[in-house]
Amino acid sequence: MNEATTHDRETVARADAGASASDGGGVARTQDDAPVLFLDSIDRYYRQGEAILEILKGAELAVWPGQSVALVAPSGAGKSTLLHIAGLLEYPDAGEVYIEGVATSTLSDAQRTRLRRTEVGFVYQAHHLLPEFSALENVVLPQMIRGLSRKEAGNRAAELLSYLGLGSRLTHRPSELSGGEQQRVAIARAVANAPRVLLADEPTGNLDPRTSERVFGALTQLVRASGLAMICATHNMDIAARMDRRVTLRDGAVVELE
Repeated sequence: MNEATTHDRETVARADAGASASDGGGVARTQDDAPVLFLDSIDRYYRQGEAILEILKGAELAVWPGQSVALVAPSGAGKSTLLHIAGLLEYPDAGEVYIEGVATSTLSDAQRTRLRRTEVGFVYQAHHLLPEFSALENVVLPQMIRGLSRKEAGNRAAELLSYLGLGSRLTHRPSELSGGEQQRVAIARAVANAPRVLLADEPTGNLDPRTSERVFGALTQLVRASGLAMICATHNMDIAARMDRRVTLRDGAVVELE
């Protein structure tokens, strides 16, 4: 993977300029710390016939290790688009996505895929588990794709699932698990390859309040224990209030909320 240029690193450093030691989010940092993820002046628009629909316009967001950021905005404001760009699933029309200080626009498609596979985890509203495989196997598969042996992957999968309270459900298929259990398997799968960034798009949106609380608790526990940087798009203000930071989208830009 190519090293970021001096200009790139100076641009990333702007995300730290003037920041306090704790960033108001309970995550201790020094001035030399750099964000794991930095979205720099992101533009994204779509064409609808002759019209151009601007979704993101100069959007900037930096997230540090162990920090959880709630992305709260109305439907259609661009939350999913922002997450897709942050996760290298979509290219911005302008601006840069930095992961660990690397300007991802300089990477080939193969390098972007490799970076996405190793450094970024995704959790969606729908769990998207493979129905023919057990909970354990669903968490083993992405690790084997990365190159781990079946034994190594199985040991890590069992450890993660047990950590999330599913130690007795390892051999159960998705149809034999509750909605909350399925989503916890999805969380384990998302972090199985030890990514640095976790992107969650309404991860508790399909769950009842009690189950939502358990799933969110498991998610934040993993973030803090492993030093993940997390962006979580949510409509649930109770959940958003418990994250380190809250941001929204206004006129295509990212705005910090109190």
